[in-house]
Amino acid sequence: MVTTQTTRIARFADRIRLRAVRMVAPHGFGYLGQALSSAELFAALYGGHYDPSRDQLVVSPGHYIIAAFAAAPEVGVLDEAHLATYGMDGSSLEAIGTERSPAVDLTCGSLGQGLSGAVGLALSNRMRRKDDARVFAVISDGELEEGQIWEAALFAGHHRLGSLNVLLDANDSQVDGPVSSITTLEPIAAKWESFGWAAFDVDGHDAEAVDEAIAAAVDDPRPSIVIGRTSTVHGLSVLPEGADGHFIKLPAELAGAAIAELEARLA
Repeated sequence: MVTTQTTRIARFADRIRLRAVRMVAPHGFGYLGQALSSAELFAALYGGHYDPSRDQLVVSPGHYIIAAFAAAPEVGVLDEAHLATYGMDGSSLEAIGTERSPAVDLTCGSLGQGLSGAVGLALSNRMRRKDDARVFAVISDGELEEGQIWEAALFAGHHRLGSLNVLLDANDSQVDGPVSSITTLEPIAAKWESFGWAAFDVDGHDAEAVDEAIAAAVDDPRPSIVIGRTSTVHGLSVLPEGADGHFIKLPAELAGAAIAELEARLA
């Protein structure tokens, strides 16, 4: 049964996609695939679980900042008109996130570092008795090839940092090709569970499943991870077959078709 909340999240996800297409279109290429794959994860998170006045958000892979920027106007932490400056010289909305990126508490350059930062934020909140604050961290499956991720996961599990919730965009994509062809990561959920985490493995484009998984993760007293199985070309049928989802080329004609498809779906 499709609920009002599910429909709201699904439409929010398509608004993230539409904003991301418009942000990338002037450049003709960019990190659109990361927004396409993580749209439901961000939409569900911003649509009822993340409170920017109380919680902290870490976007570990810097190129995923496009999705955070595209979601931010929904919760009033970024002016939608400012999105038009994405990737432009002098803009704070850089194509790869930096220490000055707005709308998030931390984003990282080198991959694999964001979870360590999120662990530090969660531990700091505990020491300062900020018991109602949560730390949400978005990471990618390519980052699971980094040892630092697992060191941070071990630490969080040992210290039972239950205020820490991770969203993993498992889109099987990185610059060198499919993640699964480079490093065997499975079974992902079982690995995290062995470290003392609660793990929820879902279809990352199923708005209801993602929303319910985040709710369960927040309620669990352990640190938690929601593993969203996604695709870097999801939600745009106009993309050519075999499009490189890691760094999508988007000439003007294709950008126009993508915008038209999303606007029609949101009409």
